[in-house]
Amino acid sequence: MPAGPNTRSRCRASGDLAMKALCFALLCSAMIAGGAAAQSSTATPRPAPDSDQNAPLPGVGTLTEGEARTRLQAGGYTSVDELKDDDKGVWTGKAMHHGQRVTVSIDHAGTISSSR
Repeated sequence: MPAGPNTRSRCRASGDLAMKALCFALLCSAMIAGGAAAQSSTATPRPAPDSDQNAPLPGVGTLTEGEARTRLQAGGYTSVDELKDDDKGVWTGKAMHHGQRVTVSIDHAGTISSSR
């Protein structure tokens, strides 16, 4: 029996359906792979929410004692003394601030923190 116009269109329709199924399967695979890649991030971890966001950051040897003292005084601290730097480059000492004697720290970036 010769192939008629209906036979040809049925073959074309089943080929289109197979192509659509293949494209759908590839799309699903790509979405799954993309989701897995997004979960394996190499971003720097953030500090815990309850940690002190103003705590000094380590950075060895970037401020001299004179620079640390000057920045503390510019930040409103007076009578700055007993300044000592640690192995992480954070300067710690005693100072007066708003009439209170406090322990004060300053890191390599100039971030100041204090406690009574």
